[in-house]
Amino acid sequence: MGGRARVRHAEILSTPAGDSIGWKAVGSYYQQPIEMHNRPCVGGGDRTLPQEPIEKRNNEALPEFGGRRKMAAAERGWCLRELLRCFHSLFFPGLIVCGVLCVCLLIVLWGIRLLLQRKKKSGSASKTGKKQTVIAFFHPYCNAGGGGERVLWCALRALQKKYPEAVYVVYTGDADVSGQQILEGAFRRFNIRLTCPVKFVLLRKRYLVEDSLYPHFTLLGQSLGSIFLGWEALMHCVPDVYIDSMGYAFTLPLFKYLGGCRVGSYVHYPTISTDMLSVVKNQNVGFNNAAFITRNPFLSKVKLIYYYLFAFTYGLAGSCSDVVMVNSSWTLNHILSLWKAGNCTNVVYPPCDVQTFLDIPLHKEKTTSGHLLVSIGQFRPEKNHPLQIRAFAKLLNKKEAESLPPLKLVLIGGCRNQDDELRVNQLRRLSEDLGVQEDVEFKINIPFDELKNYLSEATVGLHTMWNEHFGIGIVECMAAGTIVLAHNSGGPKLDIVVPHQGERTGFLAESEEDYAETMAHILSMSAEKRLQIRNNARASVSRFSDQEFEVTFLMSVEKLFQ
Repeated sequence: MGGRARVRHAEILSTPAGDSIGWKAVGSYYQQPIEMHNRPCVGGGDRTLPQEPIEKRNNEALPEFGGRRKMAAAERGWCLRELLRCFHSLFFPGLIVCGVLCVCLLIVLWGIRLLLQRKKKSGSASKTGKKQTVIAFFHPYCNAGGGGERVLWCALRALQKKYPEAVYVVYTGDADVSGQQILEGAFRRFNIRLTCPVKFVLLRKRYLVEDSLYPHFTLLGQSLGSIFLGWEALMHCVPDVYIDSMGYAFTLPLFKYLGGCRVGSYVHYPTISTDMLSVVKNQNVGFNNAAFITRNPFLSKVKLIYYYLFAFTYGLAGSCSDVVMVNSSWTLNHILSLWKAGNCTNVVYPPCDVQTFLDIPLHKEKTTSGHLLVSIGQFRPEKNHPLQIRAFAKLLNKKEAESLPPLKLVLIGGCRNQDDELRVNQLRRLSEDLGVQEDVEFKINIPFDELKNYLSEATVGLHTMWNEHFGIGIVECMAAGTIVLAHNSGGPKLDIVVPHQGERTGFLAESEEDYAETMAHILSMSAEKRLQIRNNARASVSRFSDQEFEVTFLMSVEKLFQ
């Protein structure tokens, strides 16, 4: 027993000073000082082992642990140095390669421009050898019967009057009709006949700008598709003056920098607007903002970033235009904020054949057998025709309607393609579901005389598009003496349905209930009160006439011919 005690005592005495219980093995885990018990020594004496200060113990680190940490730091530093060395070694070669590729691209583009210029010179020479100015309009849907097409034909007619010696070209994708049929359709629908011939250049790749081709990222897909479509147009004919009359802004730099053309644009509706950005930012459901995106904050932020990037590139493309014409104050505000081209931007109200409708007499109530409500506009999703049908159905269910004569709603518009025809069929089914199919009629691509007859008999003209850029159909209704009920936004609110000399010219609404109540209010008014509103509306539409359009349009595009 005495030998064991001596061995134990020797082990204790051999412990390094200040580590009598293996402090270094424990490390600095215990921050409180530890009292050492007096241990009996051989010979019966008490001995207290010395203890180092806490600060000294805390400052000591394990040799093995400190070594590993230093090794890891050294490895990280080595990796960082190697990464920087690799980046430095690749930066200048990469920069040189990018520069060479950019130079090659510029050479190729310059070569294409020279070839196109040569093609332009050979194509613009007349039979007498004298150079003729070639004026081209980019309007892939020129046979559609909407307000944009009326702008096209009135613009052509105005230019032909002033520059009869020029050559006029229209890029179109309407392959199912001939050029002569297109011109006859313009006369039949808009009562417009051109004085000079027009050359129609058929574009086979119009499907690239169809929205049905891009179920997702539609704006980006259609814009990229318009570039390819514009390239096809440029390969067929290189004009001297190029005017985009349908809103394909991404074709402008193509014709300006590769085709060497003087370019202008007539903007009916910006491809993207600050209102669209606010809809996505506020996570509101709309025809261009699906419900599943509004319910997901992450998807909403991703779409908002996508919209901002697209708006930036859209502004760059639009700023290439030498002349910018917009159709309303609402469009002007958005184009100025996106394109930053205020020095060359003008408001040119679209032409409305108001004189033809002003011939309709207003001295008596329009109908004695009932009230006719009409809607004029292409069957596109943004026109929101379902709102008209639902509001009309709600009107019929109101008690006020029981004391009114029979009511009928007629939707008049043009169908551009199968998607529009499918949309009409869906509207027919909606009428059946609401039980109003007997009181709702659809008139598609009707002649101008038939349109005029309907307006001459109508009591109320409906319009339901949110942020409509202008609204030619609204002006036509007002000129015909039809009381307008339009959406409280966009061009109708800012430019059209505004007081004339302090007097009411029409009504505005937003929701389904608003429309139903306002229709009931209009129909319950006395005939004398309605006649007063019709007269005020007629007096206010002279600023939208064909003659006024021709004057402002020619003044705006004069820069392109200098």
